[in-house]
Amino acid sequence: MMVLSFVPSTRETEPLTIEEADVTRRIVDELEGEQRLMLHGRVNPNQDGDLDAMDELKERWNICGWKTYTQFGPGGKGFFLSDEDTGIPFIEKARSLDVKIICVHKGVPFGPKSYEHSQCHDIGVVARMFPDVDFPIYHSGFVPGKDEGPYEGEGSGDGIDTLVKSLLDNDVAPNSNVYAELGSTWRFLMRDPDNAAHGLGKLLKYCGEDNVLWGTDSIWYGSPQDQIQAFRTFQISAEYQERYGYPEITPELRAKVFGLNAMVPYKINVDEARQRAQNGALSRQKENYLNRRDPAFLTYGPKTRREFLNLKVWEGDLPG
Repeated sequence: MMVLSFVPSTRETEPLTIEEADVTRRIVDELEGEQRLMLHGRVNPNQDGDLDAMDELKERWNICGWKTYTQFGPGGKGFFLSDEDTGIPFIEKARSLDVKIICVHKGVPFGPKSYEHSQCHDIGVVARMFPDVDFPIYHSGFVPGKDEGPYEGEGSGDGIDTLVKSLLDNDVAPNSNVYAELGSTWRFLMRDPDNAAHGLGKLLKYCGEDNVLWGTDSIWYGSPQDQIQAFRTFQISAEYQERYGYPEITPELRAKVFGLNAMVPYKINVDEARQRAQNGALSRQKENYLNRRDPAFLTYGPKTRREFLNLKVWEGDLPG
C-alpha cells in the first residue's frame, strides 16, 4: 500500500495537482479495487488560502492526512507548527475536520534562509498540546553531511538530536503520537555503520519501536532495493545496545518498520489489507514473477569494488 504525497509549492506552481493525484488513485483502484493508494493533502498555513482549502481536500478528495513543509513559504521563510498565527490554527482545523494525521518535513534543509525551520523544536510542543493528533516527521530532522552521534542532552543542537530533545523537553513518551520517517535519512545513514547505529538507535529509543516508519525517497534516487537489503541485514552492535540503550533489531522490529507501524496512524486493518492483497491483480502478477524472476533494480553508483575503484580514478582525472 502507498500514500501519494506532495512537494512544497503554491497552488499555482504545483508539479502534481490534487486532481492529477486523484486520477492516479482511480487507476490503481481499477486493479480490482485493492485500495492500495491513499492521498495526502498539501497545506502550508503560511500561504493565503491554504487553510480554507482544507475543507475541499477532505470532502471532495477524501485525503487520508495532511502534508506540510515548515521550511517553505512566501519569500523563502518558513514557520513553526507551534506558531500561534499559522501552525496552531492549521492543527486545530485538521482536528475539526477529523483528519488528524499531519506529516511534517523536518530536516534535509532547503537552504540557509529556512534552516531554523527545518529543525524539530516545535514538534514536542504540539505533540504535547494535541495528543489526539499523529505527527509523522518526514526525514526525522536528519541533516545530510552532519554526523549522527549519541544524544548528549543540552549540547545536542542539530539533526535528529533536535527531534529527540524536543520530545524529551516536552515529556512526549516513546510510542505516543510522534512518528519518525526514514525517507532519505536511511539512504544517507546506511553509508556509515556508526552513523546508522546512532541515527536509527536514537529514533527507535526515543520515538519508540512502534513509531519508526519506512521511507526511501526513491523518486529521487532510483530503485530502493539497496536500501531495503541494507535494512534487512543491519544490526546495532551489542556494545552500542548496552552503552546507549539502543534496541536489538530483530526480525519482528524490521517487519514493524517496513510497514506494520504505519498501519496505526493511517487506521488500516492489517487482516483486511492482507485479504484484499491476496485476491487482486497485483498479487497474481507477483505470483507469475516468482515463477520466472527477472529483477532489474536501477541503483545509481558503483555496485562492486572494481566499479568503485574505477570511479575514484575517474574522479581524480576531473579538473579542479
